[in-house]
Order: sequence, then C-alpha cells, then structure tokens
Amino acid sequence: MHHWLIYLLPFTAALIGWLANWVAIKILFHPREPKRFLGITIQGIFPKKQKQFAIKLGSLLAKELFHFDEIARQIKDPQQLENIKPFIADHIDHFLQHKLKEKMPVISMFVGTGTLDKIKEGLLEEIDIMLPELLGKYVENLTANIDIENMLANKLERYSSDKLETILAAVMGNEFRFVGLIGAGLGFLIGLIQLVIALI
Repeated sequence: MHHWLIYLLPFTAALIGWLANWVAIKILFHPREPKRFLGITIQGIFPKKQKQFAIKLGSLLAKELFHFDEIARQIKDPQQLENIKPFIADHIDHFLQHKLKEKMPVISMFVGTGTLDKIKEGLLEEIDIMLPELLGKYVENLTANIDIENMLANKLERYSSDKLETILAAVMGNEFRFVGLIGAGLGFLIGLIQLVIALI
C-alpha cells in the first residue's frame, strides 16, 4: 500500500514549477546590487548587464530606427512647411506693423500699407525658397555634431532598473502570470507522470 503523501506529488511539482518560473522572472532585476552568498556573487541579470544592454540597444536604435535623414525628410515635407506658414506670416506682419516703427521710425513714415503688403509678400516668397534648405542644413549640422548612438546608450545605462521593472510589470503582467501558470501546469503533469509510475 502506498503512503497517502505520494498523491501530493503532482501538486508539489506544480508548486515547484510555478516557484521556479517566478524566481526566473525575479532574477531578471533582483538583487539590484551584487550580493555575496556562499562565496558566489549574485546580481540581477539586467542590473549586471545594463551597460552592455544599453550599448547594444543604443546601437540598434541609432542604426535601425532613429535616422536624421528621416527627420530631415519629415521637417522638409511641404505639408509640414505649409502648417507653419501662418505663424511666419503673422510674425512678419507683426514686425512690419509694429516693430518697424520702433526700429526705423523715419522709414515707416514713408511706407504705406500697400508697400508693407508687397514687402510681406516678397519676404514670404523668399522664405518659401529658403526654409527647406535652411532646415536641411540644420539637420546636417545636427547629424555631424550629435552622436545619437552614444547619447541613447548613456541614457539607457542611467535608466533606473526600478522603472524598467515597473514598466514591464504593467505591460507584461498577464504574460508573467501566464509563464507562472505554464510552470505550474508542466510541474503538475510531471508530478502526475511520477505518481503513475510510482503506483504501477
């Protein structure tokens, strides 16, 4: 006759399976700082490898996802330029109507509304020609002077492990629970097989 405790095998194995997966998820982030235990240094995978992770991810983002060329195309897109034209026109109008009198009062005395309108129209035409080239040069300058890969890597390296864990828990909480249930399910199945073998 088999001892009744043998029938707990599937449940014990399920608990062990769930616990193993829970520990596997936890050691991604914990402990934050290196801990010595029985002569072995233990540290969470992400805190330990954060610098290497930051360098690799920074390189990937800079090369594959974040391109100044794409930003330049978006900035110089005719529709984008059309969207800012009213702001430019208002600014020119304000300058001609108000600031011109302050800066050059003598000239403003001899310039009528019609002439101001002509000046405004001419300035807007020149801006239409100049703005795409100006923005293109600006982006070229950024490309030459900003190391996106290094900037991203530095930011990722300084990013808090606590924040990352919180974000992952919020986004993948259900998936983490599912991983735990998978571990419990597989453990129960293995325990059930062991029980059947023990009873035969």
